[in-house]
Amino acid sequence: MYLMKGKNILAEIKSKSLKEAKDEINEILNKLEKSNADLEGFSDDYQRLIRLNKHIYDLFKKKTKKISKISKKIK
Repeated sequence: MYLMKGKNILAEIKSKSLKEAKDEINEILNKLEKSNADLEGFSDDYQRLIRLNKHIYDLFKKKTKKISKISKKIK
């Protein structure tokens, strides 16, 4: 059951645009910075941040490859 839930979360994260992922990261960070942050939920929030960060990294990696291919064609 947990693996399926993880796959659903991963697919949901992968469908986010860069702006959507960045906005969600900011929301989670703001929530965690509050003095009354729920420590029980911290682990879930942290895992979500890790996944969102990886997604953003992958988006940048794809864009970099695309830019690199375009520059090679221009040369």
